[in-house]
Amino acid sequence: MIIIPIHDMILLPGVSFYFKKETYYHWSPEQAKPGDDILFLLQRESKEIEDSPAENFYPIGFSAELVHIDSEGLVQMKVRNRVDVSDIENENGVLSASAAVRPEIEDISEEELKRRFERVRGAYLQFVQNFQWGVWARNIILRWSSLEEMICSSAGYLNLPWPDKYAIMAEDSLEKRSEMIEHAIYSFIEESKVAEEAQEAQQESHEQTYREAAIRKQLGFLQKQLEEMHPENVSDIRMFEEKLEASGMNETARKEADKVLNRMKQEGKEGHEYGMLYDYLDFVTSLSWKKEAVPEIDLTKAQAVLDADHYGMERVKERIIQQIAVMALNQKQSGSILLFVGAPGTGKTSIGQSIARALDRKYVRISLGGIRDEAEIRGHRRTYIGAMPGRIMEGMKRSGTSNPVMVLDEVDKLAKDYGGDPASALLEVLDPEQNGTFTDHYMNVPYDLSDVLFVCTANTVDTIPEPLLNRMEVIQFPGYTALEKMQIAKKHLLPKVMEDTGIRPRTLKVTDEALRRIIDEYTMESGVRGLKKQIGTLCRYAAVKLVKGEQKSVTVSAKRLPDYLGSQRTYHDKKIEEAVPGVVTGLAWTSAGGEILFVESRLIPGSGNLIITGQLGDVMKESVQIAVSLVKALYPEEAGKLKENDLHIHVPAGAVPKDGPSAGITIVTALVSLLTERSVSTELAMTGEISLRGSVLPIGGLPEKLMAAQRAGITRVLIPADNAADLKEVAEEVKKKLKIIPVKRMTDVLEIAFS
Repeated sequence: MIIIPIHDMILLPGVSFYFKKETYYHWSPEQAKPGDDILFLLQRESKEIEDSPAENFYPIGFSAELVHIDSEGLVQMKVRNRVDVSDIENENGVLSASAAVRPEIEDISEEELKRRFERVRGAYLQFVQNFQWGVWARNIILRWSSLEEMICSSAGYLNLPWPDKYAIMAEDSLEKRSEMIEHAIYSFIEESKVAEEAQEAQQESHEQTYREAAIRKQLGFLQKQLEEMHPENVSDIRMFEEKLEASGMNETARKEADKVLNRMKQEGKEGHEYGMLYDYLDFVTSLSWKKEAVPEIDLTKAQAVLDADHYGMERVKERIIQQIAVMALNQKQSGSILLFVGAPGTGKTSIGQSIARALDRKYVRISLGGIRDEAEIRGHRRTYIGAMPGRIMEGMKRSGTSNPVMVLDEVDKLAKDYGGDPASALLEVLDPEQNGTFTDHYMNVPYDLSDVLFVCTANTVDTIPEPLLNRMEVIQFPGYTALEKMQIAKKHLLPKVMEDTGIRPRTLKVTDEALRRIIDEYTMESGVRGLKKQIGTLCRYAAVKLVKGEQKSVTVSAKRLPDYLGSQRTYHDKKIEEAVPGVVTGLAWTSAGGEILFVESRLIPGSGNLIITGQLGDVMKESVQIAVSLVKALYPEEAGKLKENDLHIHVPAGAVPKDGPSAGITIVTALVSLLTERSVSTELAMTGEISLRGSVLPIGGLPEKLMAAQRAGITRVLIPADNAADLKEVAEEVKKKLKIIPVKRMTDVLEIAFS
């Protein structure tokens, strides 16, 4: 017998089927003729015969008679029996097997089979009549004569897996087989109905979608023509639709914007909420939602920009360059949030502009001074009348980009009241882990602030809440020395003020001596803001002379300076000429920079009272009490004078409030000098907090204090040993003129003071 393997095909006894002659000629070189039997083996998986082992065949197959071969090679076969197959072998693609007829169990009557067949065929005919191909299918169905023929003819359409098809063929019971065939046909009909209904519904949906898209396209074309003819009548709705399409919003923001736009459509221009909805859409579509491409960062250019805009401040500029270098490596915004701390006029805000220029980014400045309401940062909810976005998002709108350099000015001036705590609202803004989804109450959708380079400024860190301070890296801006102020005035301030006032470079000359005198006698500050004002006064004076034609050019010399600026405005304390017991020079920090101060003490006949004058704060009064207790412990015999006399301690400049612990060692030294009647050199100044144990504790503002000492003519300065590391922040020109001595104990201070 010729053996032919087949896969995924139902064959049952009595059913005729057709296939091409080449199908079996491939397996046997012999010519087959009508009447010959052919054995069909059922493959578990479809494989080439050369690759199909014996295990790949089911144990039940079919024997079929070759009925006819037409001229075109179409072979007609008729299944005779199901057979049990064994001893299957495959030698180089030639199959051999043993086969025995498998008997049928006739447990159902012919009449019952016929009734089932008629019922199933009727369902089939009813099913196909709803289709265009129903007439063709009806003719085929009417030619079927049995359930077996029906299942075999429909096998290619049934959604049955191959094992289920084999199970039908392997069933010996005619009744069970007919039930399985009936179930398979009904399942196919119902599944086809559902699929057809779904397809029709989908087609209707697609047709509706395509129709709607076509209508919208046509409307858009007509609307565009109208807008071109009458641009003044472009509708708000149309405008916002175009803006939203081009905005690049995230999914959450787009849903909210579409929701507001739909409300705006329903509201109409006459609606009372139309204006509020318009303002919201105008704001969110004005923001930049798309990620900006990271520009190439040139450190050499950045350094050049910082050097050109600001003189000195080498450590500050070095730290900024480090931040920029990290960004260049990561190709994204990274690093700490920088907090610039220093006296007014030291360039904290303006260096933010330089950073923006160095990075080729937009610059935005937000002043936080005096803000009391949290809504100023986070915005107002739209449920309130007159709701507005917060200052952060307002700044983002002004920048027109998603990665500006944003300077938050005066973060130490934030306050809180019943409106909330604005400093707490800044916690999310300045946290790189959270600001990628910052949500302004007005917008009510997240906005990505992670690409923004935040720079904060403050005059002091004392009033900044600890959680907010922990999110920032503090960079101190020391005050400028006289030499630095001189260079800043010549290179930056004078040219800038002359340009602003319209004075040509050749028509005004200010000598170096005049600038030095302005710095020493007309300004008292760590920065250069007051210096700029005085230079502005000179330029305005020169402008009057030039406009009147009284002079073709104006030269300002040091001698004639009072003619322009009036008499001397400021007086810095100088060292005292004669050493007096009980008087010692100390150093103090003020918002205008460093100053020297004198601690004066005197014994007055009395009963041991302590008198303190000079408008001292609570902390400084405590330092006086600590100093008195320590002196009594160190000099018990001399301290007996304090029982018979009143002790008066005074710090001159009584109109100026003074506070802080850094005058501690100065007060102790003054008291020891008074009680031992030994004077302290006027060339010596000191600063440091004192403890009851006699330890010298660290202080702040060391660079400004040392500048004040150098300006006053002091030659030696005692500082806490723990502040020795801060000397790297002090200008070299100051350190060259001072002998700076670190001390750890009060006994070291007294030894040096009275040596």
